[in-house]
Amino acid sequence: MTFEKKNQKTDLGTDPVGKLLLKLAVPAILAQLVNMLYNIVDRIYIGHIKGTGAIALTGIGLCLPMILLIMAFSALMGMGGAPKAAIYMGKGDLESARKTLGSCVVMLAGMAVILTAVFLIFGKELLYLFGASDNTINYAWSYLRIYVCGSIFVMLSMGLNSFITTQGFSMVGMGTILIGAVTNIILDPVFIFGFHMGVSGAALATILSQAISAVWVLKFLRGKKTQLRIEKKYLQMERKYVLPVLALGVSPFVMQSTESLINISYNTSLYKYGGDIAVSAITILSSVMQMIFLPLIGLGQGSQPIISYNYGARNNERVKKAFWLLFLVSMGFAVAFWAVVMMVPGMFVQIFNNSSQELHDMASWAMRIFLAGAFAMGGQMACQQTFLALGQAKASLFFACFRKLMLMIPLIFVLPVFIENKLMAVFLAEAVSDLLAAAATVVTFLILFPRILKKER
Repeated sequence: MTFEKKNQKTDLGTDPVGKLLLKLAVPAILAQLVNMLYNIVDRIYIGHIKGTGAIALTGIGLCLPMILLIMAFSALMGMGGAPKAAIYMGKGDLESARKTLGSCVVMLAGMAVILTAVFLIFGKELLYLFGASDNTINYAWSYLRIYVCGSIFVMLSMGLNSFITTQGFSMVGMGTILIGAVTNIILDPVFIFGFHMGVSGAALATILSQAISAVWVLKFLRGKKTQLRIEKKYLQMERKYVLPVLALGVSPFVMQSTESLINISYNTSLYKYGGDIAVSAITILSSVMQMIFLPLIGLGQGSQPIISYNYGARNNERVKKAFWLLFLVSMGFAVAFWAVVMMVPGMFVQIFNNSSQELHDMASWAMRIFLAGAFAMGGQMACQQTFLALGQAKASLFFACFRKLMLMIPLIFVLPVFIENKLMAVFLAEAVSDLLAAAATVVTFLILFPRILKKER
């Protein structure tokens, strides 16, 4: 399959794997770095609101479970549909690839409407259930009630962008994130500080930015450059195409939705042992974890078209080369970032808040505990993403559940029973889960990988 851009051709089946990964992964990584800013810029600005930054940051942290759930449904269709479409394209079946895209568009729009209604009706009650106090509820609800009104923009831009990058248009995919992120960075201070809207202004800036991103994605997927095109005749939900997408998308959905459950577990446990300030701390720690996690996602997205296409084309040697290059680069990045965090955790805390000494002290010591096993995420994410690229939904789903549902969530509640320092015990759950899950994922993948490549497809 050949893609043309500015008189240059990218052939996923013949170009050198290293060159392809560099060409496709760098824009995807940049897109995820920009996406990282998109996700955390609200927290940065809100954390620096004079006088109320720390408590307002707690309020935003309480909204994360619902925001993550919206993103999870986007991943269900986007990360489930895009690899499936790429495999169809590798087989030369463009018609099925386009029908897959059309089904995903309809599903994303329908899910967005349902989620918006549910969160507007039950959002305030859910915030109390997730650990809100009378001190933080107004900040949390002011943000959430505006954010959920833009759910359809969030889901269309995130879910459909995967169908752009899977075709090799990595720069266009990066543009989706870049346009929205830059707009958000500009609008945030205008609404938060200029118009004195506080957390409501941050939410409004975010959904306006996502709306612009959604328009960008839809315009491209309706244009002439893309082979996967949104057309009226394909906008229908066919069982033949929806079910495989859901099966493959279950794994990234579980990965995202369980992040929501984890966030709830952390918020409730930390509020119990450390109050509102501990919830502020986990908001910062989760943001720093994203600085490691999202670039690894970008690396995986860059390798996905290469692995999926060549797997569909039965070119096993290129699949192996792409995986091992992905694995080594992912591990190198994760180890390097982990080392910096271990040496200067306070530097990362300062990004989000520099006015509360209590928050600075708690988040700094907690960061070394919370991220102690983050270096292992490189290996886990490389294997996890490759499982997805190879269409191995069951294996990917199991390891998504293993780390979060079988390890992390139980440990959040069990470790404080056996460790005297309850706060440290809660933060330690992340590191223990990361190390055990990475070891299990990598070992299992290396055993299954040769067998997967031998299967008929």
